[in-house]
Amino acid sequence: MFDIRWRVADGSMIPRANRGLVHPFSAGTDSVDNVTRLSGDEREGGAEMVTRLSASDATFFKMENSATPMYVGSLLILRKPRGGLSYETVLATVEQRLPQIPRYRQKVREVRFGLSRPVWVDDRDFDITYHIRRSALPSPGSDSQLHELIARLGSRPLDKSRPLWEMYLVEGLAKNRIAIYTKSHQALVNGMSALEIGHVIADRTQKPPVFGEDIWIPSREPSDRQLVFGALGEWVARPTAQAAALRSVVTDTVTTTSHLVDLGRRVAEVARTVARGTAPSSPLNTTVSRNRRFSVSAGSLEVFRHLRARYDCDVNDVVLAVVAGALRNWLLSRGEPVTSTTTVRAMAPMSVYPDAELHSSGPGQAISEVSPFLVDLPVGEANPVVRLSQITHATESHPTAASLVDARTIVTLTGFGPPTLHAMGIRVATSFSARQFNLLITNVPGAQKQMYIAGTKLVETYAVPPLLHNQVLAIGVTSYNGMLYFGINADRDAMSDVDMLPGLLREALDELVEAAQ
Repeated sequence: MFDIRWRVADGSMIPRANRGLVHPFSAGTDSVDNVTRLSGDEREGGAEMVTRLSASDATFFKMENSATPMYVGSLLILRKPRGGLSYETVLATVEQRLPQIPRYRQKVREVRFGLSRPVWVDDRDFDITYHIRRSALPSPGSDSQLHELIARLGSRPLDKSRPLWEMYLVEGLAKNRIAIYTKSHQALVNGMSALEIGHVIADRTQKPPVFGEDIWIPSREPSDRQLVFGALGEWVARPTAQAAALRSVVTDTVTTTSHLVDLGRRVAEVARTVARGTAPSSPLNTTVSRNRRFSVSAGSLEVFRHLRARYDCDVNDVVLAVVAGALRNWLLSRGEPVTSTTTVRAMAPMSVYPDAELHSSGPGQAISEVSPFLVDLPVGEANPVVRLSQITHATESHPTAASLVDARTIVTLTGFGPPTLHAMGIRVATSFSARQFNLLITNVPGAQKQMYIAGTKLVETYAVPPLLHNQVLAIGVTSYNGMLYFGINADRDAMSDVDMLPGLLREALDELVEAAQ
């Protein structure tokens, strides 16, 4: 097991599909999405039931533009079996799991005149072959060709007239490998009522579990008139609640006592974060174009654990120190002014659970929310050990550091959690102004044993985090099966030299290893 310290949450294991997927993963103050009965005489059989987007989901749906599409992406590298992995097998695998992620067969309908938040409705024309696509590299395809393909696919916004996700089976990869790239809109993956698709298609055994027959009958789609009258009815019945529902996730009003307590704690955390002020000036912050570059790096988890033990810190601290060292050398390579006090501020969200549950939940519980954590990476410090020491102090000084626990508590989660956990980190980061930090770094734990997709070995997994407003770099770190995998997403124009970062990350790690000897 590995040792990043995380705050964990109260919550049950991933629920079964027939329980409606009210899941303990939640980032922010949103409760379960509103369920609204739309009255009207436009169809036989009475009223239509729809689910309204939560305040934060609606914000994600509205906030993106062509330069910054709001998705969470994953690149999965598989060992190609002797018989291959056919497109039809991937289709069947995903189709079997769709009852566990019902949002993946729903689309978003907006309400006219902006009277209320949009709603989720069943896509009566759902076509799984539209969402799962087949692609190929010129065999034998190199890693750089694969990364170029991922960069192109990641730069394209999702079609908002359909369910907000895509999956690509990429064939032709060298060394007897195949790849699966998934892209899901951030509004779709809220961690509470919807998980990321990669969370449910991975299995812990080579033989996939048996699923019952899926008989899905889509509900009738409400008309524009029904949506308008439904929204008006809510305004009449609950005007105060409706006004609150249109606010951002940070200012949402909650009513239960437990939510009020949690809200007070979250408001305090937000206030502390806001008090940090704007981030330092950095070449990482400039206009984001529509085009991307994607690169990866990997390292042995055992090396990071050795450094954790040597310097009495956390694996997460070592990860941040390695990123700081890489960014330092990247800045120097560009001729940027770097003094002893130069810093780069990262948003590095932490997974948490309420303090009251710390002594009662015990191991095996799921996390329930993500806490913002701003850390100033000391890129001006030349000594790698001092950089690590400064980051360790910042982590220990975080207001809720006493709640941090060993990550083995989290990796017991059913399914393959990293895609959903990365989405939660992105969600909490985007609830703050991008001016408050220079880049986003999500670091989440995955299973420390072999996983399979459709009976095929999963050998590597990389996050493809989105770029935020005026931020040209985002890094997603995933631990899996004894390795740490770095997914590096960057703007093509502002960071044309992003391919330097994998080598610089390795150099920064080697510096710490050498110093530890």
